[in-house]
Amino acid sequence: MSAPAPSMYSPRAEEVASRLGLTMGRANLDVFAETLLELAKENRNVLAVTSDSRGSGKLGPFAAALPDQIVELGIAEQNLVGVAAGLASCGKVVYAVSPACFLTARALEQIKNDVAYSDNPVNVIGISAGVSYGALGSTHHSLHDFAALRAINNIDVVAPADNGETRAVVKLAGERRRPTYIRFGKAPLYDLPSSDLGFEVGRARTIREGVDVCFIATGETVIHALLAAESLAEGGLSCRVISMHTVKPLDVETALRAGRECSAIVTVEEHSIHGGLGEACAAMLLQAGVHVRMKIVGIPDEYTVTGSQADIFRHYGLSMEGLAHMALTLVR
Repeated sequence: MSAPAPSMYSPRAEEVASRLGLTMGRANLDVFAETLLELAKENRNVLAVTSDSRGSGKLGPFAAALPDQIVELGIAEQNLVGVAAGLASCGKVVYAVSPACFLTARALEQIKNDVAYSDNPVNVIGISAGVSYGALGSTHHSLHDFAALRAINNIDVVAPADNGETRAVVKLAGERRRPTYIRFGKAPLYDLPSSDLGFEVGRARTIREGVDVCFIATGETVIHALLAAESLAEGGLSCRVISMHTVKPLDVETALRAGRECSAIVTVEEHSIHGGLGEACAAMLLQAGVHVRMKIVGIPDEYTVTGSQADIFRHYGLSMEGLAHMALTLVR
């Protein structure tokens, strides 16, 4: 057996999480599979379509319970998206599940034409996203998916930050009936504090208020930004934290308010620094005439270092410690 993966959180980060009263949840991927099974039991039109990924997608229980509601295409991502689009065009509620790195590269043309251009309401589910595959290396990392899909008309791009956001978006995806890309990782996550906003695609959640620095983060980096904000509070720094779970359409109102009210902005994403959340925010702020100190934190333009997801986060400054250091450097 292989050794367990290193924790995504340092002992210091765990202390900060404890001080915030956070509880450890599960991997978003597990919650996705559980929620999808619940929906499919209630509605026989809900289908999972996979490309030899029922195991990695945690869909074994789904297949065992509802064998007539899962379609296995084998290792054929282009076929996966084409079949999913056809099923959706016939009124089925389709979740097309495959590793994000392959789904949004090999099947990009099918996502563009069969799903978005043809307006078929497929829920394209990218699993093991970002650097979740760790030491398998750059071939298995999906650091391009935000950039590629942001450039395609008529598809929403969502990266939930915790188990609560995951449950909400999986349910909403079945109701909204429009092309949507959702990405999930494999690491267990702390549950974020609830905010006064319910989950809505295209509307960010402000997790913490502050005026000195605003962390605008997406997906599984949000918790690290929150921990960084709390650690910086010990030194008197007031940090806002926004879960920008929808990369497209961007919540322009919330991002503009942050740019006008905060002294600096740090965007955080488990994605290339090119073409993702950071550049979307920078372009929007600049065109709106909002000039604020800003840093885009993500994976630089290089093949990633070899290591676990935790190793990669720490190396590129996506951990609590790295984000806190970046914020301090920016405001000083």
